[in-house]
Amino acid sequence: MSPTKEKQGFTAEEKAAMRARAKELKTAEEGEEAIAAALEKMSPADRALGERIHTLVKETAPDLVPKTWYGMPAYANKEGKVICYFKNAGKFKMRYSEFGFNDSATLDDGAMWPIVYALTKLTKSDETRIRSLVKKAVSS
Repeated sequence: MSPTKEKQGFTAEEKAAMRARAKELKTAEEGEEAIAAALEKMSPADRALGERIHTLVKETAPDLVPKTWYGMPAYANKEGKVICYFKNAGKFKMRYSEFGFNDSATLDDGAMWPIVYALTKLTKSDETRIRSLVKKAVSS
């Protein structure tokens, strides 16, 4: 190849980046399918809550990757660590569903702070609070 002739094709770094992005998209697509399947198994009331939580998390933190965690809808960071999750009431025969955060979430507030919230329904005020918590959970 002459020095003036440009190399055709992608560099190894570009190819690696494209493979990584394709894997991210596949993982997210598989996660969406897994969450849809988990929601389908829930009672109508639990499903409604879970679907709304799913929408709120996706709108607030689109970089989180949807997945299931112990069969529950969950949302992980790029490292695969679950940041937040939805646990439906019917799964453990509880009187309320839960929206919770794992230690990867940056919700720290002094020496003690809440990480799990009971849900029986969602008001506009609740949705605003969830958006705020998710936003804080993914901040660095």
